Amino acid sequence: MKATGLISLWTLVSLPCGPLANPAEREDVVKHAIKLHRGKGAVITQRKQWVLESCRKLSGLLRQKNVVLNKLKNAIRAVERDAGLSDEEKLFQVHTFEIFQKELNESENSVFQAIHGLQRALQGDYKDVVNMKESSRQRLEALREAAIKEEMEYVELLAAEKHQVEALKNMQHQNKSLSMLDEILEDVRKAADRLEEEIEEHAFDDNKSVRGVNFEAVLRVEEDEASSKRNASKREVEDDLGLSMLIDSQNNQYILTKPRDSTIPRADHHFIKDIVTIGMLSLPCGWLCTTIGLPTMFGYIICGVLLGPSGLNSIKSIVQVETLGEFGVFFTLFLVGLEFSPERLRKVWKISLQGPCYMTVLMIAFGLLWGHLLQIRPTQSVFISTCLSLSSTPLVSRFLAGSVRGDKEGDIDYSSVLLGMLVMQDVQLGLFIAVMPTLIQAGVSTYSSIFKEILRILILIGQILFSLAAVFLLCLVIKTYLIGPYYRKLHTESKGNKEILILGITAFTFLMLTITELLDVSMELGCFLAGALISSQGHMVTEEIMCCIEPIRDFLAIIFFASIGLHVFPTFVIYELTVLLFLTLSVVIMKFVLAVLVLSLILPKTSQYIKWIVSAGLAQVSEFSFVLGSRARRAGIISREVYLLILSVTTLSLLLAPALWRAAIMKCVPRPERRSST
Repeated sequence: MKATGLISLWTLVSLPCGPLANPAEREDVVKHAIKLHRGKGAVITQRKQWVLESCRKLSGLLRQKNVVLNKLKNAIRAVERDAGLSDEEKLFQVHTFEIFQKELNESENSVFQAIHGLQRALQGDYKDVVNMKESSRQRLEALREAAIKEEMEYVELLAAEKHQVEALKNMQHQNKSLSMLDEILEDVRKAADRLEEEIEEHAFDDNKSVRGVNFEAVLRVEEDEASSKRNASKREVEDDLGLSMLIDSQNNQYILTKPRDSTIPRADHHFIKDIVTIGMLSLPCGWLCTTIGLPTMFGYIICGVLLGPSGLNSIKSIVQVETLGEFGVFFTLFLVGLEFSPERLRKVWKISLQGPCYMTVLMIAFGLLWGHLLQIRPTQSVFISTCLSLSSTPLVSRFLAGSVRGDKEGDIDYSSVLLGMLVMQDVQLGLFIAVMPTLIQAGVSTYSSIFKEILRILILIGQILFSLAAVFLLCLVIKTYLIGPYYRKLHTESKGNKEILILGITAFTFLMLTITELLDVSMELGCFLAGALISSQGHMVTEEIMCCIEPIRDFLAIIFFASIGLHVFPTFVIYELTVLLFLTLSVVIMKFVLAVLVLSLILPKTSQYIKWIVSAGLAQVSEFSFVLGSRARRAGIISREVYLLILSVTTLSLLLAPALWRAAIMKCVPRPERRSST
């Protein structure tokens, strides 16, 4: 009965309030609606009087709105015909009238949208959650559109205010003579206005209608909370908007990347404070690890844990810190390539190519077997196995830093084999990232489309192999014709000024990085190849460049390892310590055994003794599993629980890696080399 009354009220408001309805018709409809609501022959009460008054008020407002609209149209025509007004004054007055017209129309539309929303709600089933969700989504979309329209109206009002100021200034200039200084300032003001109009991109208007763009409600948190407490003026708050933070309904936080006014320099103070804090706390954490005999990189990871979400939660710009940390990986691999000459690369290229491929295939086979026993989806099993098959290149590079490269005359150097296999794994990482969209589709595909997905994966593999061939052909051309003259030019120009040398080497590294990225190969491979190409110029060149680049690499590596600590959650590890230790030991032992098995098959008999060291270096899980895991979780390949397990197993395997490496060094490396290797 209540629903019927509400429907009748909607009928009452929506039907008689149109412009064609007369008062007699409105009163008849009102009486009919009240009879439907109260029952036939019901006594007229105060409810009838309230409905009649509401309808009369709404009808009167609509008539008044039409009258005002006609007056505004006449006023706009009068302003346009007025010859005594300047162009600025005409523009201001017409703009103001048009904004008021738009506001009246939007207000009327809002009333009837609310009525139609009430009708949809009454027609729906209150027990149907899906229907209620759809109604809520429609209301949310309507609110978003209303917010966008209101924002546009506010911007137009600001523009109208600006036009008003321009008109007043022009009137003042016509009424008085300007001094020379005032004329100069007026010319500068006009030039500044033209500059702002030229550099303004109108990104909001250009992208609001683009496909895939959604309107969302966000919170804007001002950086300087103290200024708001001191009752800062509106202008001061508007000037500080560029340093505020946006938070959406999914708790994602955003910062400004490009301000509207590009003439004013701005700085992200959150990011500056984060880097300063990491730099200060990394020193005592690194000292502590050095004291107890652990590599300093674990001190930097501990620093990230202490400052990250699981600790003090003081890092605000997590994405920016991780982005800067990626440059630590780039320069680390560049220095690895700088020590890894093309001659050594040619010596172990077959082992470097075959070893990682065999290990990945075996890991996927074991993963599918365990997935079948544990009833895990094949796509999830393939992803987890591939993710765990990767090893950490920056970590092993730290282990090998400063170690003696040769073992016996004529034998294969274990560091060359290890670094070659790790670089090949970085190539596999790029391949796996390229194949991941197909893997996502395979997770939801039917068996009838499996053949198409397999064919698509084979095509992707062919594309990657073609890209690798193109990259190595390009490297051959650069080594033969370009790298020698390029370095000699840098060396000549940088005498007494190392800045040119550092900039030239960095630019060449970034060029190789960009080329490999454009060819859909990992950027890390480009950095490694850049170092290997420069190392072909001789030992003296290598030493000179290493002295310049190493300090940059060391600082950025600190940021990188601290960013790893941001994703380590000690509480989760403590809660599930038994399960995680079992899984970590299983993964480490399996990778070690598989590496020993594969190397036993592909290494020459005279170099079989290095398989233990190489296997120990490959027995941990790469930190890039964090990146792959996050992408897979967003894509729905793995669940939140599996993602946390991958993070924890990766972290624990990295912590176990130094102990396993030292044990292998003690067993296989002659005594004079142990100190430098460890």
